[in-house]
Amino acid sequence: MPNRSESVSELTLDTGGLLALERGQRRVRALLQRAVENQVAISIPAGVVAQAWRGGPRQARVARLLGDPAVMVVALDDLAARAVGLLCGRTGHADVVDVHVALVARERNATVVTSDPDDIHHVDPSLPIIVV
Repeated sequence: MPNRSESVSELTLDTGGLLALERGQRRVRALLQRAVENQVAISIPAGVVAQAWRGGPRQARVARLLGDPAVMVVALDDLAARAVGLLCGRTGHADVVDVHVALVARERNATVVTSDPDDIHHVDPSLPIIVV
């Protein structure tokens, strides 16, 4: 987690976070292992899965994570899609997946796991972030 003094109730992964897991990056693997051990919920917006998923043996780690009961893949339904569109317009950020990540994290009071903190901070500078 960020450090011992900070309490993380949930993690939301963006595409960079999921791809870091696919690459076997030690930091993200340890982070997710600690999250599961400490019963920290993990949410992944469906668009993140769509951006990262290609199938095959290289994605075994990602497949295991997605199959874990502690992980929730958050759908982009009609109501969420409209909220994403509004926030895209307000922030000038065109990437709907980044905006959905920020909305999911805000709604769930989660810390975002990302490789590109500037994208998330562009949408919502108040979100806590772990860079991987």
